[in-house]
Amino acid sequence: MSEQETRSVIIIGSGAAGLTAAIYNARANLNPLVFEGNQPGGQLTITTEVENYPGFPEGIMGPEMMDNFRKQAQKFGAETHFKHVTEVDFSERPFKVWVGEDLYRAHAVIIATGASAKTLKLEKEDELMGHGVSACATCDGFFFKDREIIVVGGGDSAMEEGTYLTKFAKKVYIAHRRDELRASSIMAERAHKNEKIEFLWSTEVVGLHGDPQNGGLEAVTLHNNKTDEDQKMPIEGLFYAIGHTPNTSVFQGRIDMDQKGYIITQPKNTSTNVEGVFACGDVQDPVYRQAITAAGSGCMSAIDAERWLTEQGLVE
Repeated sequence: MSEQETRSVIIIGSGAAGLTAAIYNARANLNPLVFEGNQPGGQLTITTEVENYPGFPEGIMGPEMMDNFRKQAQKFGAETHFKHVTEVDFSERPFKVWVGEDLYRAHAVIIATGASAKTLKLEKEDELMGHGVSACATCDGFFFKDREIIVVGGGDSAMEEGTYLTKFAKKVYIAHRRDELRASSIMAERAHKNEKIEFLWSTEVVGLHGDPQNGGLEAVTLHNNKTDEDQKMPIEGLFYAIGHTPNTSVFQGRIDMDQKGYIITQPKNTSTNVEGVFACGDVQDPVYRQAITAAGSGCMSAIDAERWLTEQGLVE
């Protein structure tokens, strides 16, 4: 087992939150060490064009944006590695962080591991993600003007996203595997009253058809749970609205989380219940889940960490 020198800050995770934190901490001469995890760059790396991030009037590809974030952090002295943290120990300071057999120590830790959208794990799903398949209506709805799309889910998120997508789409189908919704009555009523929404009851999406190099998603296969029949339906957009899973398994028992596994941070700052450990981005935000809000909280956590380190006399 190798052991490294104690760092001022270790940032676990990347994406808009982690890399923004790295930019700010690097500019503060803290030389942050960033472990980017299993999906370097976060969820934006599976997004095609980003048009809602300020400063890019012509839009920018998600992977390119995250590469620019990374280069900017590295320019100011951040050390980034495509490595996955396998264990942490926050019981004493300096904190311990393991990557496999390698042990790293830090006076402060920023957690920015994000959250992963729940999907159906269908064949061709990965290759069509960002090419007709999405898990973020507010991110990608604009690209589906006057098209027919389908939303998978039966809870409040599905009703909210389905209703939102009617601003752009010609028709929105909501496919739910049961014959009644889990959504609250007010959200369900709002969706039912929308003339652009049609419900597909007792229906599951079981297949995807299309080529990411030739127009993307073009059809889905639907399975009716009551008739046991399959039907191929032409569709140009599929949106998952079946929830997100915060990437916090490695922190279980190490830090306070809510019932869904999101890390709990203090009001008006990014501190956790462990002094010296901070969290930012989707790992502590089950509501907004946008690149700009993640970047904003990444900035906050970097400033919170820098101020805490200064107060502790750990940096000048």
